[in-house]
Amino acid sequence: MTQLILASQSASRRAMLKAAGIDFDAMAPMVDEESAKAALRAEGLTARDLADALAELKALKLSRRHPAALVLGADQTLCLDDGTMFDKAGSRAGLKEQLCQLSGKTHSLWTAVVVAKGGDAIWRHVERCRMTMRPLSAEFIEDYVDGEGENLLECVGGYRIEGRGIQLFSKIEASHFAILGLPLLPLLDMLRTHQLVKS
Repeated sequence: MTQLILASQSASRRAMLKAAGIDFDAMAPMVDEESAKAALRAEGLTARDLADALAELKALKLSRRHPAALVLGADQTLCLDDGTMFDKAGSRAGLKEQLCQLSGKTHSLWTAVVVAKGGDAIWRHVERCRMTMRPLSAEFIEDYVDGEGENLLECVGGYRIEGRGIQLFSKIEASHFAILGLPLLPLLDMLRTHQLVKS
């Protein structure tokens, strides 16, 4: 049977695949993500295309080392409608500043997945999540960040909607799975095509 490798150490992505009954191995892709992101941004990529390119980079890196496997790479980017992009905050203070900037606004969270085999990308899916944050008070932001702790620094945008982060929003137009980092329904269709999931 073909092996599926998740090119990520993301706890939420691993949990989604496991809960869906998918057999897989998770491996770190060993990509210098910050350098790659800087180079791609210098080329003028949009947030959508940046997520796609980073997901592909991760999938291809591991696919070259495991050519017989299907390797799944994923990435997310976040931007306002004016094109302003946000990265994962490097500190709690930076996260509080980001949440102040996102407060009361609608942003796009782009989630991209790319599957590679034999060193070539064979499938991709990019999904746009429209997320509207309610106006947040400084007191709420302070309490939220201090209460949720360092875990928020692993999330682009600094929210975990599976927990207290759902309180940040007044409207969400998206698949729950895509927000968590993996558009699961399109992925399952692809895995059925490759007979990794029974149809």
